[in-house]
Amino acid sequence: MSAEIVNLRQFKKKQTRSEKEKQAEQNRISFGRTKTEKNLTKALNEKAEKAHRQGRIEKDEDRE
Repeated sequence: MSAEIVNLRQFKKKQTRSEKEKQAEQNRISFGRTKTEKNLTKALNEKAEKAHRQGRIEKDEDRE
């Protein structure tokens, strides 16, 4: 019954590095895109928004 001895300082440093790496990966996904990719995404979002608005049924309040 022997437990593994852990150095808390090293454990905390390893945990911090891991968290920073996860954040860096998220930033690469969010901000690491070319201008062309950003423009393409923007155009696709605008097209989807336009299609969504076109399908909306508006109620006329003047009819009542």
